[in-house]
Amino acid sequence: MRLTLVPTTDPRVYDDAVRSLPITSALQGWGYGEARRVLGQTPARFLIQGNGQTVGALQLLRKRLVPGFSTLYAPRGPALESLDLLPAVAEAVRKLARPTDALLKIEPPSPIPAGDSMPVPETYGPFRRAEAEQPEHTILADLTRSEDDLFTGLHSMARRNVRAAQKMGVVAGRDDDFDAFWEIFTATNERAKLGAFPRAYYETMLREGSAHGGEAYIVLSRHEGKALAGGFFLAMGTGTSYLFGGSVRDDRTGPDGTPYKDAKAPDAFYWNAMLDAKRRGYTLFDFWGIPRRLDEEKHSFGVFKMKLKFSEQRVWYPAYDLSLNAAAPAIVKALRWRKTQNNLRKRGSADDVL
Repeated sequence: MRLTLVPTTDPRVYDDAVRSLPITSALQGWGYGEARRVLGQTPARFLIQGNGQTVGALQLLRKRLVPGFSTLYAPRGPALESLDLLPAVAEAVRKLARPTDALLKIEPPSPIPAGDSMPVPETYGPFRRAEAEQPEHTILADLTRSEDDLFTGLHSMARRNVRAAQKMGVVAGRDDDFDAFWEIFTATNERAKLGAFPRAYYETMLREGSAHGGEAYIVLSRHEGKALAGGFFLAMGTGTSYLFGGSVRDDRTGPDGTPYKDAKAPDAFYWNAMLDAKRRGYTLFDFWGIPRRLDEEKHSFGVFKMKLKFSEQRVWYPAYDLSLNAAAPAIVKALRWRKTQNNLRKRGSADDVL
């Protein structure tokens, strides 16, 4: 099938298409592109049409590199009716790419079970397997099960901690206190040496992510009013994704100077975030990012162990590159070098966080 990319400047028409497609992601939503605009990236949105029908949607972020070159990036995209359309998508993008566009990176939002007998595809037509920008490895939870079944499916430690948090009066749910989330998020990033984008990026995503058809929201876990754990979620269609968050230590003391007991706020956060998503009709919960190589010395290993307590459904979201001009191989190497230098500067290690 020959495909045509039809530009659209109508956010509701575009998000309606993204939301309705079976292979989709909130990162293809209009709001995510507006947040990326804060970082100097330029979003362009297209309806993918074939035989007179809309069969996909594509948000491309144009990232300017050195003068004279840029890359195109489809974060967890494109949204499609079928992965069989990807070779035709490549042909359609080639027709609209600028001479200065060196490379297109896509991340088809179709999870591949980890350890499955079928290997991760190395190609989709002219697309070639490449390094992902979003976390390539993650954990999903199927929210179509009953709440009782979901709770029974948790690791025994998670069940115990959730019950302990309830007994201690921990309350977790949606929350409008962005400042409390930001305090938790910033403290977590500083502790783990992760780094973050400017605050305006997250504020824009929170505002724009709910403006046209998707949903952006915050879940916080509080003990006696103090927010101790929380996260930022972006949702579209039937799925929601936990993109950013963390936890802080409770440094309060009682009247007699005794430190507070561990209220198990992170466990309460994860469990109640899952319940909130289920009750609002979402059927897929993406925990968003686990290490590709396990290293007990890394902060990411502890995050992985926490997420694994709430679901064991590990999957891959591989990325693929399409060279658009002869400079593409050199640019790929340069981007990898820049990322390695950034890792060394922030954490003293050339290894990626995940």
